[in-house]
Amino acid sequence: MTDTPQRLRSSRERLYEGALVVGALASVMWIVEIVNSLDGQRLDSDGIIARRLSGLPGILSAPFLHEGFTHLIGNTIPFLILGLVIALGGATRVLAVAAITALTSGLAAWALSSSGTDTIGASGVVFGFATYLIARGFFTRSAVQIAVGVLVAVLFGGALLLSVVPQHGISWEDHAGGAVGGVLAAWLLSARGVPRVPENK
Repeated sequence: MTDTPQRLRSSRERLYEGALVVGALASVMWIVEIVNSLDGQRLDSDGIIARRLSGLPGILSAPFLHEGFTHLIGNTIPFLILGLVIALGGATRVLAVAAITALTSGLAAWALSSSGTDTIGASGVVFGFATYLIARGFFTRSAVQIAVGVLVAVLFGGALLLSVVPQHGISWEDHAGGAVGGVLAAWLLSARGVPRVPENK
């Protein structure tokens, strides 16, 4: 009982640090799009160019590039909402989930999209955030995290399912890869996802 105030301070510090990372990532998206719009959207060509080795670096830049402010706003709102929930676990947790989902969504877009397709946007990461929150309770067996996962599934499940349906102008490959990355992140970052050596043979 005596360490309860310390635990509360620690939780607040983790949330604060995690929220700073979420805010910083979102701010970079907006700064890049402002520069991009002033430059005639020429940065859009720096996305993920499918099936070309020269297009692989786009995996790093694509989440920060958008086709205008409507596209950016559509990604920013769920990114902030879901990101702040993940931020309860701290800055390292946010960065880990963002990195894993950006990598898996980017690789999926690069490998599965039609050759030469240019994919940009943070939607793969957004859907990765959603599936991470939905899946993590299954690995941690935390009642609170399961409840959060159910709520996220109710709020974002329909959009998640529609996002992996092939549609013109929308990268279902990016979305599907991000969703897979979210589950992978939930497994890797949970205690149950780490193999343990038995204490007694």
